[in-house]
Amino acid sequence: MGKVNNVTEFILLGLTQNPEVQKLLFVVFTVIYLLTLAGNLLIVVTITTSHTLRSPMYFFLSFLSFTDGCFSSTTSPTIIIDLLAEKKTISFNGCMTQLFAGHFLGGVEILLLTVMAYDRYVAICKPLHYMITMNQRVCGLLVAVAWAGGFLHGLIQTLFMAWLPFCGPNVIDHILCDLFPLLKLTCTDTHTLGLFVTANSGVMCLLIFSILLTSYILILCSLRTRSSEGQRKALSTCTSHITVVVLFFLPCIFEYLRPVTTFPIDKAVAVFYTMITPMLNPLIYTLRNAEVKHAMKKLWSQKVVLSKNSCEQER
Repeated sequence: MGKVNNVTEFILLGLTQNPEVQKLLFVVFTVIYLLTLAGNLLIVVTITTSHTLRSPMYFFLSFLSFTDGCFSSTTSPTIIIDLLAEKKTISFNGCMTQLFAGHFLGGVEILLLTVMAYDRYVAICKPLHYMITMNQRVCGLLVAVAWAGGFLHGLIQTLFMAWLPFCGPNVIDHILCDLFPLLKLTCTDTHTLGLFVTANSGVMCLLIFSILLTSYILILCSLRTRSSEGQRKALSTCTSHITVVVLFFLPCIFEYLRPVTTFPIDKAVAVFYTMITPMLNPLIYTLRNAEVKHAMKKLWSQKVVLSKNSCEQER
């Protein structure tokens, strides 16, 4: 029997049906989204224009910030617009596109965080080989592999879901299109399919998360031989990285390392990893990093000087 698909669009129930709460969330989420874009764009511009932030760590950080901005933009505008929409619908193709974009960029971010952990391991544990190991060609190749890996992950997840039969109903009790909410709507046995999702997303998240935590523990243990100043600087950098890793991976593990089922808290978790985490990442990386803060101040002072010069020329 061939694939049956009677569904041309899906209806998203969203976070709440209360009109007053929807209006409040519209304002809050819009502010969060704008702050996310501004914060991540600021980091990208600062690193790109600064002559002092030329190390591989900042090269990877600029791509991570770019990915965060794109990741948030794949879902946040839809969530925000749906808060004021009477009928929250998304076409089948639009749903598959959102699914692909989310898992593509999520996969890229996972691999970039892994690359950043490797970069810190080489920098702290093998400092004499750092500039040879992490040369410009290698850094570019690692970023390319991250994007290619994310694309492959997103493609596999999307093709897997697009070929499943959807006979109806078409109501998704969620704020976005994701694997488990969609699996609940398919007219086929989801037990085996759920194991595939758990293996491809949940187990992989848990495995990579464990590897990253282990690598950072090894890095922190190696700091005992460093000077107090070296320990302070390395500890500050690693703490920021660990915080971002935990904020990203824990929701991922919660969402995908389980049987095919959904919980009411899933919506709040989705808001956290699509909107809150991308907003917090720029703050985490800048508040504990003196070099980035100094570069931002320098960029701001240059902008002020250029503005003053422009005003004087107009006079």
